[in-house]
Amino acid sequence: MALAQLEAQARFVGVAAGNAGLELDDHQSRWVSLVRRRMESGAEELGAVAKVFDVPKLLRATKPEAYTPQHFAIGPYHYQRPELKDMERYKLAAAKRAEKLFAGDRKFDDLVQKFVGVKERMRAPYHRFLELNEQTLAWMMAIDTCFLLDFLESYHVEEATDMVSSATNWINVMVRDAMMLENQIPLFLFAGALQLRHASEEVVADAMHSVLDRFIREVCPIKTTALAIAGDVAKYAHLLELLYHFLVPASEVFAEDTAAELPPLFPEELLSMDALEQQVPDYDKVKQACMQVSSLNIAPVRFIKKNLISKPLSLASSLPGKIMSKVPLLAALAPMLGKLMASTDVEARLKGVNLGSIVNSPLVQEIMIPSVEQLAGCGVRFVPAPEGMAGIAFDAATATLTLPVVRLDGNTEVILRNLVAYETAAVRGPLVLARYTELMNGIIDSAKDVKILRESGIIFNGMKSDKEAADMWNGMCRAVRPSKVPLMDGVIREVNTHRNRKASVKAKRLLKRPSARSMIANNGSAAYYSCRSCRPQPEEGSSLTSLLWSVGVVCAD
Repeated sequence: MALAQLEAQARFVGVAAGNAGLELDDHQSRWVSLVRRRMESGAEELGAVAKVFDVPKLLRATKPEAYTPQHFAIGPYHYQRPELKDMERYKLAAAKRAEKLFAGDRKFDDLVQKFVGVKERMRAPYHRFLELNEQTLAWMMAIDTCFLLDFLESYHVEEATDMVSSATNWINVMVRDAMMLENQIPLFLFAGALQLRHASEEVVADAMHSVLDRFIREVCPIKTTALAIAGDVAKYAHLLELLYHFLVPASEVFAEDTAAELPPLFPEELLSMDALEQQVPDYDKVKQACMQVSSLNIAPVRFIKKNLISKPLSLASSLPGKIMSKVPLLAALAPMLGKLMASTDVEARLKGVNLGSIVNSPLVQEIMIPSVEQLAGCGVRFVPAPEGMAGIAFDAATATLTLPVVRLDGNTEVILRNLVAYETAAVRGPLVLARYTELMNGIIDSAKDVKILRESGIIFNGMKSDKEAADMWNGMCRAVRPSKVPLMDGVIREVNTHRNRKASVKAKRLLKRPSARSMIANNGSAAYYSCRSCRPQPEEGSSLTSLLWSVGVVCAD
């Protein structure tokens, strides 16, 4: 249907209602008014691919302050928040400095009118409908563009004198706010501001590339051998998208294996209790298991395999903590925690848990990887990958795990979280960065893990301690939808295979000892076989018996 026809229909709704003597209620009137204003938008805006989104609720819930601007509102999503109004004077001061750099007798109003002329293009990247008139939007974007451009040009430059660009704490505050998904503005607006300074388009392009390239390489948490941003920066929608594609370049190495069976999607609206029940075998028992493991600083799967059945079950604690960070989808269990925590008969409730089905469930399968400390105990070496994300690999022959070099500081978590949020909302292919954060989340449990990676040259820790760095990774969220990344999935499989091979050898050696045989016999087990399929799961017996059967660890003949 043509745009003119749709506009006519929107106008017809109000007119027809009035002619018929019908009065629309407030809700209906607002709806008609909203539709009418939207239909006045151009086809370019209505049909454009969105690039600035609201952060998915499942991600925001894990750490709201990491996604919400704390000091500076940039763009239309947060400009009305009263707690950010105090910082407006710094933005206006930057706008005045920008005006002084304009060539000839050009004024700030010239920039505003320039933006009015591209109003549809300004609105196009935003997923929300912007209920702002063209003048308000143009003035907002002109002020924010000059402010952000002023900051980028002054970033870590000794000559900077204003507070936001010269004080270290304010620089970090600004970096965090500028890299939030909901705080983005279109990059082409920077070119518009620079055009009022320079007559040549080539000079404008060079100036824009130089400023953005220096900033992106500085704030990028994962280091790479790429010397500069390749290509035209103007083709990217905003700063966060530019950083994402610098960090995760288009490469066949990250191509998703379309022939393989993909894991199911988890749309936000389906993340209900019923959906979880369908996804997790032994669902009721998983809920009770979660109570037992939440207070321990290790990955949930390793804890369940190691401790859930073989140790006393008197460690009940609150669910929020490591389990939530490792498996965010379990957040849906929160409403029933009070009732579950009141139960004292936990051990009886856990009787008969099929550990194999829990370990193989979709919610935990993706984080089944040993910690750095455990891998080091199995002879694995850790080596930095200078090429960045594409360098992630595991060499089974030399037991060498290659990982990108990452710099941790006060900005790292916010930047990584918002990159994952952008990837989740905007990227149609494999979620490479989300998978990387899951990998790091899985192998880092404690300060000892961070220390090993730091000493291996993989982590440069600018945080207060290794424990703080470990807590950051353990709190890092996963994407809201699963995705297969063959490169990283293959590494995880190879690492697990190496570790399982080593663990099996150790188990066989241990179980050859007379003391171990005696303990097994005393716990009700007569014999073990070379694999689980050779013998049904023991109905009775000790926790040790059940544990060895469920994880597939076997005794020698």
